[in-house]
Amino acid sequence: MQLLSSRRWRAAAASAVALGLVLTGCTAEDTFSYEPPAQVEGSLPDDTVAAMQEAVEHALAASGTSGAIVGVWAPWAGSWVTGVGTQVPDGEAVDTDMSFRIADVTRLMTCDVLYALVDEGTLELDAPVTQYVSGVADMKDITLLDLCNGTSGAGSSESTVKGAWLNTPGRVWAPLELAGYGLGRERVAPHTTYRDSDAGYLLLGLALERASGMTASELIAEYVTEPLGLPNTSLPAAAAAPPSSGPVLEGKYLPKVEGGYECAAPVDITTLSSSSGYTDSGVVSTIDDLGRYARAEAAQVLRTKETPDRFGSPLPSGSKAPSWYQATGGALLVGSMVGQHGWTPGYATAAYADPESGFTVAVVLNNSTSGARFAQYLAWELAAIASKTPAADGQTAPEFGLPFTAEQYHQEISDAAITCVAPPAE
Repeated sequence: MQLLSSRRWRAAAASAVALGLVLTGCTAEDTFSYEPPAQVEGSLPDDTVAAMQEAVEHALAASGTSGAIVGVWAPWAGSWVTGVGTQVPDGEAVDTDMSFRIADVTRLMTCDVLYALVDEGTLELDAPVTQYVSGVADMKDITLLDLCNGTSGAGSSESTVKGAWLNTPGRVWAPLELAGYGLGRERVAPHTTYRDSDAGYLLLGLALERASGMTASELIAEYVTEPLGLPNTSLPAAAAAPPSSGPVLEGKYLPKVEGGYECAAPVDITTLSSSSGYTDSGVVSTIDDLGRYARAEAAQVLRTKETPDRFGSPLPSGSKAPSWYQATGGALLVGSMVGQHGWTPGYATAAYADPESGFTVAVVLNNSTSGARFAQYLAWELAAIASKTPAADGQTAPEFGLPFTAEQYHQEISDAAITCVAPPAE
């Protein structure tokens, strides 16, 4: 694998000064290790932690969720990494070493692989999808870059197959079959319009496998998790299983009943086939790995070439989205922060980081009933709280601000609160 080792060497050399990458040797056979921006040791101030704790508890109550794992890293001030709540029904406290599914954050990793193969010369961004994926002849004018950027025009399969995911979690899906439900929807104008499309990232995974001769799991390991030092992050095999063989945050969803949801009786869906997400939402991780990944991803430390700029030409994330909320390169851009949020059966996850300061927020809720909404809003509320933390002694707070307030997303969470209904009396 001489070519792969050489790729890592070039990545280290290109990023060493700006991002503190540590070279381990002097030959093309060597690899590099990623070192995040310097982080003040210790917890964030008590008043900041208290405000964030209240925000998490508020989101749990509003969403009918029993547990969350949260990580907030402010390099100039400290960090807060904690589990809040319990597993249901056994009452086990949620802990930070538990693994979980990272949902749509997987899209970032899939695009990481695309750009790595482009940087190596294995494929080109403007290669047509039909060059690598059969059975999609109507996408002859759609490129691999379109799939990564969400500009293919294709729809999403999620609403069609959600019931099957929940009712038959052990089912192993063929990626093209799963993508087909989104491809069958009416298309929007390609190339210039962003559309949230799980089908696009499923097709991109297939294309990357065909171009490289490697599986998607191998590609994510080779180009993302190994060079970044993420030992607890992977795209698992398709056979139904919990997120890992170690401690696991159990994934749940709430049964819908007349008038709301039966919050006291969540359905366990921890054991699931990763094929339901594949290269769109199938990766598993832990909170420390997820935070480390988000910081590295925002700064694009894996790139070996400066051009093209992956996040340089974002599009509005929706027709009604605020101007500061954009999308491109598999990422969502929220003011200065880069990241993703999404859901997969049992989990809602969000992770965002500021590329200049290294400020990072990552959140997972063990309840997918309401999709990604509560994880998204909670991550943004926590970011707004922690971004204002004063610098520790001898440190300097960065000059960056977010285009929203904590109060704004606290209210959004209140407004989105679900209705919990007591089970009928026997």
